[in-house]
Amino acid sequence: MGAATTVAQNMSLCDKYTTALLKDNNATNQYTLMILLVNTAVIGNYTTTPAPKNAVPGILANGTFDGKAVNLLPYFDGSLLSSNRGGSSGVSVNFLDGGGAEPLKKNLPANDKNSHQYTLLTHLYEFFGVLLQCSEYNKNPAFPAYAGHDMESAHRFMDLSPSEVGYFIQQVGLSAASFGVSQEDVTAVGNSLNKLFGYRCSPPTVVVPEQGETLNSICQNEMCPLDEKARCDLYPNNGTVVEPARVNGTGNSTGNGTGMGMPNATASGTPGFSGAANRMGEGVISLLGALAFVVAL
Repeated sequence: MGAATTVAQNMSLCDKYTTALLKDNNATNQYTLMILLVNTAVIGNYTTTPAPKNAVPGILANGTFDGKAVNLLPYFDGSLLSSNRGGSSGVSVNFLDGGGAEPLKKNLPANDKNSHQYTLLTHLYEFFGVLLQCSEYNKNPAFPAYAGHDMESAHRFMDLSPSEVGYFIQQVGLSAASFGVSQEDVTAVGNSLNKLFGYRCSPPTVVVPEQGETLNSICQNEMCPLDEKARCDLYPNNGTVVEPARVNGTGNSTGNGTGMGMPNATASGTPGFSGAANRMGEGVISLLGALAFVVAL
């Protein structure tokens, strides 16, 4: 997407890269761009047109981040009691019940519109639209408004560690880079997104306009950095999160994708990564860092 440099600089990132990659900057194409970014971040490279500019293993692949082993699959396949359904503890939800990787490779969220997978993926597309300021977001039926919960509610029972959040963010950043998002654009928004989502007990602020002020900390593990204006008193249990229990006999916390075809990956030195693309992905918060684990139903 080298043509992106010729696009007016006052355009949002969504509009800028929709124009550069898909030419016509309309609601359908903006939503398509979100699909490409999200699906690639989840399952890794799958497109041939456009051809990827760097490798993306995907968040369902085993990997390492800052020297720590990471396996995010159990949060998605129902292996953990980590999903919020309004109770006092997490429950098991299989978010791969709509066909897994197969429909994503066809630029679809799932095979079944009644599946948890369909709900999760469409919410991710919508949330990307908010954060990247798509001009047609919530203005056209082709790009509906975000229909999920706030970030604190969505991640309340996950106890995500900095390395888990960092690895997810890396994959999303690499996905953006694979479609030509410039390092300049990644850097431009990185710090603000990190402050918004990457600190423990962050005070309420507006992320999704339709929701007003919400609590948005995704990284609530005790190892996560504490926000300098922390309001742990506003979070359940004063911001304390308990590691989610496993569901007996479901999933495999050491598996590499349960038939999803996911390779192992590392946070650095991954074959096929260019130096610039690797740096873009390795920042603890990248262009799309705010999207880490938006399991918001």
